[in-house]
Amino acid sequence: MQYIPLIPLSDLPENTHKSVKQGSKSIALFHYEGIISALDHACIHKGGDLGEGFIQILDDRERYVACPWHGWQYNLKTGKAPDGYKDRQAIYDVIVRDGMICVSEKPVTDAFRSEHESDPLADLRSLNYQTTATSLNVLGISTTNMNRDLPRPSTSETALQSALDIAASKFGAQTKMIKLRELNFRHCEGYYSRHEKACTWPCSISEMDANDGMNEIYRSLVLWADAVILATPIRWGNASSLYYKMAERLNTVQNQITIHDKVLIKNKAVSLIITGGQDNIQGVAGQLNSFFADLGFSFPPFNYLGWSRGWIAEDMENNYTRFFKNRYVKRSVVDLVTNTVKLVQQIKQMDASQLQAPKPKISEAGSLSE
Repeated sequence: MQYIPLIPLSDLPENTHKSVKQGSKSIALFHYEGIISALDHACIHKGGDLGEGFIQILDDRERYVACPWHGWQYNLKTGKAPDGYKDRQAIYDVIVRDGMICVSEKPVTDAFRSEHESDPLADLRSLNYQTTATSLNVLGISTTNMNRDLPRPSTSETALQSALDIAASKFGAQTKMIKLRELNFRHCEGYYSRHEKACTWPCSISEMDANDGMNEIYRSLVLWADAVILATPIRWGNASSLYYKMAERLNTVQNQITIHDKVLIKNKAVSLIITGGQDNIQGVAGQLNSFFADLGFSFPPFNYLGWSRGWIAEDMENNYTRFFKNRYVKRSVVDLVTNTVKLVQQIKQMDASQLQAPKPKISEAGSLSE
């Protein structure tokens, strides 16, 4: 067996680990309990560097390295994943010769990634779009939050339901409403901050938990909808915190442009319903439109309905009643839906197969030496 010298033993003290590059090969070295072990440095999941991982002792009292990107675990001695998983990281034989740590030229155990009989995210991986040249699917997203056991009237959500009813009755649209407060979904956990390629499609959280509530958003917004109408209250001059929680998890959609030059949102329109007891409707609309533009959505003329009674209108017990007695509200919901549907009918005729995004891409970032 041929061995490759990597580093002096003194460069890997007890209870340390790191990755070492030798030619085209990178090896993650570990020195624990007096044993030096070597695994292929690139995690078989998405390529995270195991040399930057976290050492964990699991229930079997064995040491594992957890990938710093998404937490996949591998036994330091065998390269195997914990009990219940069949995955295995490639492992190399190690000898110490003349004070140098040397590893076998080839793995003594090859990497193995198990294939599951069923993939609950297969439709997302393959981008199984449900839109057609003639479909008119209108998705409503309500971002208002409230105690589920103490429901209250919501101006933004009731207006959103009215908009969906108009889309169905006047234009024959298929409609769906998603209430974010009813979805049990995790916050974005910032994998992009570790490495741009650690933010994946489908979302890495979705891969960890196929029941995560954001999967309903991904399927409905990316695969099903022709048009999206998002409704939000104004909270301290901004959109609902639930909107921002959702938006952070949609980085996985925008990041496909950055990493793979791949646009997931095509021929879709978005409109907004913004209501609140204080001003800043235009500020909220500006932020929302900027975000949806980055995803690839188009905007109809006058694509937001706004309602605010201003700074001194503190009689909130009357706000809901005033909202639905207002002639402006009733008329503007119809106008909003009409403008949205007409735009969708136009942009669906466009060939977006070669759509390009004037957004930053990793291929243009340059190297650290530039």
